[in-house]
Amino acid sequence: MNFTVGFKPLLGDAHSMDNLEKQLICPICLEMFSKPVVILPCQHNLCRKCANDVFQASNPLWQSRGSTTVSSGGRFRCPSCRHEVVLDRHGVYGLQRNLLVENIIDIYKQESSRPLNSKAEQHLMCEEHEDEKINIYCLSCEVPTCSLCKVFGAHKDCEVAPLPTIYKRQKSELSDGIAMLVAGNDRVQAVITQMEEVCQTIEDNSRRQKQLLNQRFETLCAVLEERKGELLQALARAQEEKLQRVRGLIRQYGDHLEVSSKLVETAIQSMEEPQMALYLQQAKELINKVGTMSKVELAGRPEPGYESMEQFTVSVEHVAEMLRTIDFQPGASGEEEDEEVVLDGEEGSAGPGEERLDGTDSKCGPRVWGRDLACTDLILLGARTPHTAGTRVAENLCRDYVATQLAPPGKWAQ
Repeated sequence: MNFTVGFKPLLGDAHSMDNLEKQLICPICLEMFSKPVVILPCQHNLCRKCANDVFQASNPLWQSRGSTTVSSGGRFRCPSCRHEVVLDRHGVYGLQRNLLVENIIDIYKQESSRPLNSKAEQHLMCEEHEDEKINIYCLSCEVPTCSLCKVFGAHKDCEVAPLPTIYKRQKSELSDGIAMLVAGNDRVQAVITQMEEVCQTIEDNSRRQKQLLNQRFETLCAVLEERKGELLQALARAQEEKLQRVRGLIRQYGDHLEVSSKLVETAIQSMEEPQMALYLQQAKELINKVGTMSKVELAGRPEPGYESMEQFTVSVEHVAEMLRTIDFQPGASGEEEDEEVVLDGEEGSAGPGEERLDGTDSKCGPRVWGRDLACTDLILLGARTPHTAGTRVAENLCRDYVATQLAPPGKWAQ
């Protein structure tokens, strides 16, 4: 049985009341008309107070009621249709009151003050038996019905129960369901809060690890910058020594050239002497000086290729390949204090036949990273070492490798 039909009059009344309320709204104050209500010649209604406000605004020189001065009236426009309303000397008090609207307002207020439940109960009547109230509940069909439907109607073979009993039972079930739903919502909210805390922790941990990662790579960059500065200083020293040697030879050859040029000039002037006796007095000495000057041996010139600086070329391919193998280690705890890695000769000792991380062998003594320890060994060592310690290993390996492999040959590598 569809009992929605039983509520149609109620719903219709509610809808009608809403429409009625809209018709009772003053177009000026936008609230329900307040008595007294005046009707304009255009048949629109206004609160007398609102009409007086509009009239006073349109006629500022008009004297209010009770004034001793005789006024000639005034005019204003209807706020609803803009029709011009002409008033006599009585102003808005000369307009006729709309008693019908005032009575409708009184009735509306009375109807609005009635409880909704009482109206609903009045309309809960059986659809098939219009004079019978809904007072029982059909347990088989799970719908409310009336007593006549149970005795003569569609529910005569069904099991029924008193309406209040089922009402209390289902209300209790709904209350329990609401309580369970609220409790479930609380649990869901708790889970959401926990997951939000997890998100915050993830952000904090990521931020901290990013800072540590930046610090590690800044340390590596500092090692490379330090070694680059050392190699540049070595190159500058070699350049200065070579330049000093060549410039010294230039000065020596320049001094010899200057003395020889002066001697040549003196000898030419002597040969131009017309007096033989005077020439012969100086010729012997000049001949000896020229002979001596021609036999002077100058310091040797720089050997071929002396100007070349190719011995200061460095190769960084192996180091770059080693640095590319730096990666995260999932099992690393991130605490430097918990990682024990032997990085120099003073920390621990290697067993027989084992290599130590400082490039020494327990039997053979010091070894060179770039020659005795291949680049693949460096890569495997960096991959086997946990993240935090692995970065330190990479720093030391990079420093040692650069110090040995990238150094120039000869005395510059010492």
